[in-house]
Amino acid sequence: MIHYRVSFENPLTFYLRIELTLDVAAEATAPLGLQLPAWRPGRYELQNFAQKVQKVEVFDATNKQPLPYRKRTKDRWEVAAAAGRTVRVSYNFYAHQMDAGGSWLDESQLYLNPVQALMYVEDRQQEACQLTLALPEGWQLACGLQQTAPNVLAAENFDQLADSPLIASPTLVHQQYEAGGLPFHIWVQGEAELSWPPILADFKAFSDEQLQLFGGFPVADYHFLNQFLLYKHYHGVEHHNSTVITLGPAEQIMSEDLYKELLGISCHELFHTWNIKSIRPAEMQPYDYSRENYFRTCFIAEGITTYYGEYLLARSRVRTPAQYFEELNTVLRKHFDDAGHENLSLADASMDLWLDGYKPGVPDRKVSVYHKGALVALILDLTLRQLSGHARSLDDVMRRLYEEFGKTGIGYTEADYIRLVNEVAGRDMHLYFDKFIYGTAPLTEPLDKVLHTVGCQLLVAESSTASEGLFGFRTVVKNERTEVSAIWPGSPAATVLTIDDEVVAVNGRRVVTNLQSLLNQGEPTYELSVFRQNRLLTVNLVAVPNVSFGHRYTVDKLATADPAQQEGFRKWLRWEF
Repeated sequence: MIHYRVSFENPLTFYLRIELTLDVAAEATAPLGLQLPAWRPGRYELQNFAQKVQKVEVFDATNKQPLPYRKRTKDRWEVAAAAGRTVRVSYNFYAHQMDAGGSWLDESQLYLNPVQALMYVEDRQQEACQLTLALPEGWQLACGLQQTAPNVLAAENFDQLADSPLIASPTLVHQQYEAGGLPFHIWVQGEAELSWPPILADFKAFSDEQLQLFGGFPVADYHFLNQFLLYKHYHGVEHHNSTVITLGPAEQIMSEDLYKELLGISCHELFHTWNIKSIRPAEMQPYDYSRENYFRTCFIAEGITTYYGEYLLARSRVRTPAQYFEELNTVLRKHFDDAGHENLSLADASMDLWLDGYKPGVPDRKVSVYHKGALVALILDLTLRQLSGHARSLDDVMRRLYEEFGKTGIGYTEADYIRLVNEVAGRDMHLYFDKFIYGTAPLTEPLDKVLHTVGCQLLVAESSTASEGLFGFRTVVKNERTEVSAIWPGSPAATVLTIDDEVVAVNGRRVVTNLQSLLNQGEPTYELSVFRQNRLLTVNLVAVPNVSFGHRYTVDKLATADPAQQEGFRKWLRWEF
């Protein structure tokens, strides 16, 4: 067994003390290898957690004598003289990252994501692990791992330990509900006035809906670990049998807007218990924490989960169809916000998560596996329903993935997913994959077409913002400076403006906060004065209505729908038309 111990002395420093103790066989010939993860499941980019490690020491735990070691890479250490010894490794870890994938220490709590902070022993990741926490008296502990003694947690292996975040504090609030005969725990850290009856009823409703969809649950219990913060925040990360959600401001959790966010992210993260934690790509069986784990199917892991995370709230009647459409409209806005979807496929975007998937990047380069992934999942779901008269849907694909891969622990491939979609559809679906997964075909017409089968439509409206709708550029105001922040390719603005231009005047009128009104005078051409690289220039901007940058996409019901469309609506959303 591998033993870990976490303690702290002065929480004002944010430093945790980590100790790792293990026995090394006398016959061992290779050096003892210790690796700190470089990334965490759920965020597919290298985060180099070793930046937070201070003062590594290695001892013989029996005689307390130091053992020589060498750091071989940025996050890997070797101990040469470890054979036949009980080795203890100790180091400090800086826990000062408050988000759903971070770790945090202060006087009020210890919040730990073990994948950030705990080294693993190379070639011994499958051994059982024990984590002991040295906590102040009176502190409670929330974690998905089994607690075998006070403040002692047991994991089957390092993967399970790494994937089990914890919160310990004297102020944890706990509530519990049951779905499918299984216990679901809601833990709250933070100063929030909560109304528990609607929370428990809503959580039970979407949990029941997900359990019914899959016909089973991969784990024996589940834990929602909530950090309700005093400032605006939104983040969630999925884990083996738990999720961490960081949300704020805490005093607004029960407001309509923030409670909507709590439900959406909670439903999304629970769906991940099947889709990515259980139904896992072959490239991640097992995880390799030391390097990138490239996979082309994140449009399944995140795109389908994003679709179901909002859709199931409507299907379980936690939200109305109108409320669901509002969330769908947000996804549409984010997808069409730039021209990246014209330049990169979903499959390649999955690979590029490891490159720049979590930051804006250069203009119009990439597409979101979350947003486009959700939209193409919607297209697939409604297509499967149309082909089968609603006898089959994307639900059937997900159940098959769970049966064949989730329950068996076998990783699925792209070919496996394509095969299952074809079998559920009862026909070859290569055009769908060629256009929307491996290609960059536009989504507007396909979305409108499938939405019509359930009595809905995709509406397109021009922007009321002159700079976007007439000229194809967007601005931001920085320190009273109006700067160009984005330009639609091929638009009038693309021929005369560039990113970071400061617009100072339109037709001789000074620009303060009045840019849109100055550009909306009905003139065919406007003279703009701009500073570019501190040089004053004058350019002529020609108005061309209906620029793509100005389009706004929304989903709504048809004003009139025939009986078949109304029936499709009922079977899809389980609400009356």
